[in-house]
Amino acid sequence: MPPSPARPSHLRRLLATLVLLAGAAPAGAADDPAFVAVSASQSQALGIATRRVVGGGHAAAAGLPATVGIPNSQVRVIAAPLAGVIESLETAPGLTVRKGQLLARLSSPQALELQRDRVQADAQAALARQTLARDEQLFREGLIAESRLQASRAGAAQSAAQAAERRQVLALAQHSGGQTLSLVAPIAGSVLEQHVSVGQRVEQSAPLYRIARLDPLSVDIQAPLAVAAQARVGTPLRIPATGASGELIAVGRAVDPATQSVLLRGLVSRGADSLRPGQATAVDLDTGSGAATSAVQVPAAAILRQNDKLWVFVVASDGKSSGYRATPVSIAGRLGEATLVSGLPADATVVTAGVAALKASWLGIGKE
Repeated sequence: MPPSPARPSHLRRLLATLVLLAGAAPAGAADDPAFVAVSASQSQALGIATRRVVGGGHAAAAGLPATVGIPNSQVRVIAAPLAGVIESLETAPGLTVRKGQLLARLSSPQALELQRDRVQADAQAALARQTLARDEQLFREGLIAESRLQASRAGAAQSAAQAAERRQVLALAQHSGGQTLSLVAPIAGSVLEQHVSVGQRVEQSAPLYRIARLDPLSVDIQAPLAVAAQARVGTPLRIPATGASGELIAVGRAVDPATQSVLLRGLVSRGADSLRPGQATAVDLDTGSGAATSAVQVPAAAILRQNDKLWVFVVASDGKSSGYRATPVSIAGRLGEATLVSGLPADATVVTAGVAALKASWLGIGKE
């Protein structure tokens, strides 16, 4: 079966490209190697499309992968102060709690021992105070030596300290009478995890609950080196999927050897209620700076790479010849779907389609 004929539009573009590459450059074009002389009819045949650049505004890095987290200062773990058995659990994951709200009751025989030690320490402290008062009276009457008085004072101080220690231990154990310990929430927040069940025996310091305050939240952002170099503490960030926003609070110094990315940490102070800890999301990072205010927006398709540099074809003329000039640019960031570049005038018109044909013609100029 004979091959199907090529479509006329493809033939026209192919012929126009061959003519452009083979034809001699017009007079004056050789003086500017970056200029590609193309007539209006050739531009139409090559399918070249152009667009006026738009002011850049603030430079941004869009769509950076990030994970939502909780600032460490807002997380608390409720642990068993003593070994014992869980009598009751008064809350569950997903619920919110107030500061001081009862979370669990723990039955522990050690609580009775602590209570006994406290009573004994209080009795010894009271006895030491009485001994000190009597020795002070005897010393004033000249019946005992000063060394005995000093020994009484030291004994009274030691007994008072021991009694205070026993009371503090009992308070930290959240003793509520008998052998029951009542554990309360140290902060207001949401219950994230429950590690035990009613009737379970737990050891001292075993975790029972994890609670956290979920506003504000943090985001750990994986940023390329080029973006991290522009990031600063205080740089604004936003999460387009939810409308949440905030700012950077830390810029990492280490580079991940596997991904060659840098960890940026942000704090979401507005709209945190629309996010969940552990959620994967995308972050837009504003990196606007004084140098970036002259940047303009161009479509990503307009940018080409040659000799490790980035170029854009700009509508231009050379003498009587019309065409396009290859202009070097540098990336200043992103703004939505557009790329922000510096190195172009604010009124430039760039090529957005047919870039490959122009590049082939550009690289052929000056070659023998």
